[in-house]
Amino acid sequence: MNKTELLPDRPGIPPMAPMPEAETIDTEALADAYRRGETDLLCVVGPTASGKTRYAVQLARAIGNAEILSADSRQVYRGMDIGTGKDLCEYGDVPYHLIDIVPAGEKFNIYQYQAAFAEAYADVRRRGAVPILCGGSGLYIESATRAYKFERQNGLPDEALPQRPYYIGTLVSREERVARIDRRLDERLEEGLEEEVKGLMESVPAEDLIYYGLEYKFVTLYLLGELSFEDMKIALGNAIHQFAKRQMTWFRGMERDGIRIHWTRP
Repeated sequence: MNKTELLPDRPGIPPMAPMPEAETIDTEALADAYRRGETDLLCVVGPTASGKTRYAVQLARAIGNAEILSADSRQVYRGMDIGTGKDLCEYGDVPYHLIDIVPAGEKFNIYQYQAAFAEAYADVRRRGAVPILCGGSGLYIESATRAYKFERQNGLPDEALPQRPYYIGTLVSREERVARIDRRLDERLEEGLEEEVKGLMESVPAEDLIYYGLEYKFVTLYLLGELSFEDMKIALGNAIHQFAKRQMTWFRGMERDGIRIHWTRP
């Protein structure tokens, strides 16, 4: 039975809707379904700090001859590594795409992402590899998997995008996700997040970094002297928690639209 998670005593973090039921994913059956053409894309989704990248890499290794396509609206930027949580070391020998494809400071829009995805997706399929889309940017995911049509240049033809995606959602309890986000923020600050943003400010206008949001917004405000370190850390932590809730709300909305997401505990 679904249950509503209890809200920890943290101001500024809204309550979360009931958790979906967790399933066990049969990797071998999933690989067979792909080979039979029953699905043409495996799609791993989930809120930040839910373990989706690690799960996607494990899935790629279990299937064999699989490659990961990122669906993260900020990991497309070069030089924005710590703040976006690229964690490239996690991929190991698993090929990945749509990361570090444009310079920081450039505005990369959803139409450009859809076109870049279509090109990478076709390349992976042409080489006989299994494509795994992984990310938490809901609009990017849906632009790739639901054949969105854009007024600008009318989007891509349907056949350029997957038609039968299989969605897997990475599920963690709210309490665990809150703890992971807090722990990860501490780790990123220790790894040099402030130095990363300071370096970016040498070539990217502050307003552009603020535009990217979350880590880049609040650390930039701190470096500009508009926030103290403690206020920056509190505001950033709360913003990440709120962002994770919005991500989960987006995915539950996809389910209300009729998309089946197979939630699993990574």
